[in-house]
Amino acid sequence: MTIQQSWLPEIMYEEEEPGQASTLPFILVPVDQELPTFLLIWEHKDTGETEPGPDGEALSIVQPELRQFARMDILKERLDPVDYDKVRQALGLKPLREAMRLGRTITDKAKRSASTGEAVESD
Repeated sequence: MTIQQSWLPEIMYEEEEPGQASTLPFILVPVDQELPTFLLIWEHKDTGETEPGPDGEALSIVQPELRQFARMDILKERLDPVDYDKVRQALGLKPLREAMRLGRTITDKAKRSASTGEAVESD
């Protein structure tokens, strides 16, 4: 696999209201590129400690950790269903069939609520 260096994905947040970012980020992918199958992201965990900066100001000390994020659609396509469910469960997600069933239930309740104009109780 060849990794192209010509384009670097940028994680962005859309503003829902001026000054208020959405909680779901996006990556704008150029027409001649594809979203990477995984992303490497540095997590800088604040230790709660500080050290003096160049001008004597307090600078937070962070503990860096390189994290990897994989695209679930690629894993679903390339793993057998049993292994894919193992990955989902390792990430704290429900097995795919169960998640799809629960998703349909939520969607059906939302549709009923929209058609009647009344709120539907959630489980």
